[in-house]
Amino acid sequence: MAPLRSLWLEEALAHEDVDEQRLEEKTRADVCIVGGGYTGLWTAIRIKELEPSADVVVVEADICGGGPSGRNGGFALSWWSKIDTLVKRAGETEALRLAQAAEAAIAEIGDFCAREGIDAQFQQDGWLWTATSAAQVGGWNGAIETAARLGAQPFELVEPKELRERTGCAAHVAGLFDRSAAKVHPGFLARGLRRAAAARDVRIYEGSPMLELDRDHGVVRTPAGSVEADAVVLALNAWALQVPELRRAIVAVSSDMIATAPIPEKLAASGWTGGECVSNSRLMVHYYRTTRDGRVAFGRGGGRIAFRARVNENFDYNERQTRELKEELTQLVPAAAGVPITHAWGGPIDRSRDGLPIFGSLPGRGRIVYATGFSGNGVAPSLTAGKLLASSALRRDDEWSSSALNSGVSARFPPEPIRFVGGLSYAPPCAERKSGRTSVSTSIRSRCGSRRWRPPASSGSPAAGSGLQTSRPKRGNRFRTNRLKRARYSSALSSSRVWA
Repeated sequence: MAPLRSLWLEEALAHEDVDEQRLEEKTRADVCIVGGGYTGLWTAIRIKELEPSADVVVVEADICGGGPSGRNGGFALSWWSKIDTLVKRAGETEALRLAQAAEAAIAEIGDFCAREGIDAQFQQDGWLWTATSAAQVGGWNGAIETAARLGAQPFELVEPKELRERTGCAAHVAGLFDRSAAKVHPGFLARGLRRAAAARDVRIYEGSPMLELDRDHGVVRTPAGSVEADAVVLALNAWALQVPELRRAIVAVSSDMIATAPIPEKLAASGWTGGECVSNSRLMVHYYRTTRDGRVAFGRGGGRIAFRARVNENFDYNERQTRELKEELTQLVPAAAGVPITHAWGGPIDRSRDGLPIFGSLPGRGRIVYATGFSGNGVAPSLTAGKLLASSALRRDDEWSSSALNSGVSARFPPEPIRFVGGLSYAPPCAERKSGRTSVSTSIRSRCGSRRWRPPASSGSPAAGSGLQTSRPKRGNRFRTNRLKRARYSSALSSSRVWA
């Protein structure tokens, strides 16, 4: 059965006629990139910029952009909202450099699209970060104070009256504006990056899931072929759960979206005409934007979780989630009341413990580097990630490969069953979820790995094939699910949001 595509991919694929090529031979490359989303494609392009003669291969289970890169909200945001976490991870000097680089990456995407002729509908109209309940007000104070201490002022306070006028909604009680933010058409950007990589002689194999990774010899095996490479880059998003060392570093949570029929006249009448992206401050965040033809694309992060490392059809289109989104849409975008919903889609995203992506390398004789844990904010940061991964794969000694962010797993989620029980025990009732902060329950079981990794079978995974047999996980010691452990886990979840 053909996968359900987002509005973005449906529109992008309608404008191209590209026959996907599968990997059906044994081949060799300087670098093999597993994953054809934003991160994998930006990495490929960056490698060719640094070393034009490098032979680069991209293998992708679906089509390029078939994962989160082709179904997100299209928010191109910086890392200023996570500046506190950046400081904890990298120190003040490097945190400031990374935050500035992530902000510059937004405009860099627009410039790249203009040069390459990619109509990604890039519009740098800013982002409104709002509170829709009293519990959410002030959630940004730490970011404002830390940025100011570092000499930056990325946010502007917006009065409630102005918020209501700009969004056409009275639900916003406080907010900030980040004028550096932009929005893009995710499908056109993903497919445009694919064309740009191919134009640089990057070999792209779609419909070619990785079945096995030999870490000692740097070999990626697919159903009908293999790639032996000097370096392997894993850009797997939520499917990185299948890597033993990363299984407790991230959790896969759902992100669901709907899109309305075009309503440009209603939007104009409501006052939401500035093109701003909007999101509130719930953990299970609402995020929404308008499109070029006057639709409203509305989403919510969280709601479904992965048990162990099972990223499967549980994350696909969900009728209940769609029904809830329709109800929440009219609460935050009153202009959409009574308007038909033309598209609905969903899928997993990779959530790290602190909301920032994780970069590092895996043990083994081969060079295996990875990035995961973008936590829903990956449109612009993926370009920065591509710089870091490219330098690491090529063993360059520069500011990217030596960044403190490139230090492996910084924090882990608790093992099962603490994670699952703790998440469920914290989840508040439905009425509270609609008005304030909420929890995401998670379920991933730690399992011992080996240098020769065979990922579990998982539907739609860029790193898994059907019918693959795996060894039974080691049972290990029984874990005590006491109140203290549940409280620590719940506190970790409630301190950050899931962006999408």
